[in-house]
Amino acid sequence: MSAFRIPGMFAVAVLCATTFTAQNAAPALAGPTMSIDAPIPPTPRAGLVEPFGRLTAPIFESPLTAKWLEVERSIEADLEIIANCRRDRSNCTSPQAGQFLDIIEEAREHSGLARFGIVNRAINLAIRPQSDWALHGVEDRWSSPLATLAAGAGDCEDYAIAKFVALREAGVAASDLRLVIVRDAQTVEDHAVVAARLDGRWRVLDNRNMALAEDIAIYRYRPMFVIGTGGVERSEGPVLARVTPAGDGHNPPPDDVAPAALDYAIDATMASAL
Repeated sequence: MSAFRIPGMFAVAVLCATTFTAQNAAPALAGPTMSIDAPIPPTPRAGLVEPFGRLTAPIFESPLTAKWLEVERSIEADLEIIANCRRDRSNCTSPQAGQFLDIIEEAREHSGLARFGIVNRAINLAIRPQSDWALHGVEDRWSSPLATLAAGAGDCEDYAIAKFVALREAGVAASDLRLVIVRDAQTVEDHAVVAARLDGRWRVLDNRNMALAEDIAIYRYRPMFVIGTGGVERSEGPVLARVTPAGDGHNPPPDDVAPAALDYAIDATMASAL
């Protein structure tokens, strides 16, 4: 499904594609999940490079910001339950809180990429992919981690929300976490992932893949919206084009994830095409 534009507004439909690439990975979700309409935001803030090598501009009012505020309230309620269970596991009345705490505590025992990988794999294995239509009878619903674990199923943004919260509770700084809505250039569908920063580099946690890939090495994803400490922001600015060893920035290698050692350059043609 392609994006369309009307005067002074933009609209994007988000889908979770069905393919997955890693061996033993949990498959991603199929089906439409939400519609977004928002005023065109101001010029991106210079110097703040977000995941996938893009600048961002804040969106102050839109259905997407309202949806994120709603799920934030649900997350806060989850965190109260989780805190109570952490204080007294023997009297924890929420199996889902106990399950989520197990993931968080295992991740806390590790650091760096190992911490990211534990959360990515555990959440991928804990949730089966299913559309909001099948689960809730509605086109789109963003669920908190405990609600998703209680259902045992969810779509791509439900995986991403659970990972986003788990990483934060496991000790990853909020400033190093983003929930990113991307356009998959291969499937022409939209998808949600988490980006986590380590040593200045963003790694992508994806329900399509058990492995962690660096953001700028994933050719198929084009970021559209970023959610983090600054709230909901629209991805803006130039795109980092991938330069092959032959020096051609328009023809990346055929693999979904390219070697991270390749050089990168700004490509105005690619930027104007998106």
